[in-house]
Amino acid sequence: MQKKVFQLLVINTSGVLSRIAGLFARRGYNVESITAGVTADPRITRITIVASGDDEILEQIEKQLAKLEDVRNIKELEPDKSVFRELIMIKVRAAAEQRQSIIAVADIFRAKIIDVAPESLIIELTGNQQKIDAFIDLLEGHEILEQARTGIAGLGRGTESVVQIDMV
Repeated sequence: MQKKVFQLLVINTSGVLSRIAGLFARRGYNVESITAGVTADPRITRITIVASGDDEILEQIEKQLAKLEDVRNIKELEPDKSVFRELIMIKVRAAAEQRQSIIAVADIFRAKIIDVAPESLIIELTGNQQKIDAFIDLLEGHEILEQARTGIAGLGRGTESVVQIDMV
């Protein structure tokens, strides 16, 4: 099993994300993460999908996605030619005597404390998956109450990967 990151540019229509997710569900493809957001052109949405499977399955995923009506562009974001980021928010149980050690770990990773409550902290961290996983590992010994991860967002490096969609 290997992973591939696909970037789709799609027409921003009602239900487009549902149709894409439905394709994965119908075919039994595995989605590691899916993120979507409007681009500089509000008529276009950028969707980043991380999928896993063998070469044949990943090739089929790309072909099936390209057939969807709203998909205007699809490409693989290769790790050495792209930049990937993910956001995580983690709520950690933190009594007064534990806070300093949690804050010290957060500082090392350039994470932000975004909420302080009497018995917990919420920490925000942005980075690649390895950085986020390493941060979670260093919180071992502290009780993680909740966490929310966005999944990967990515862009190709440089200007040669920029795609312009003509909306006629």
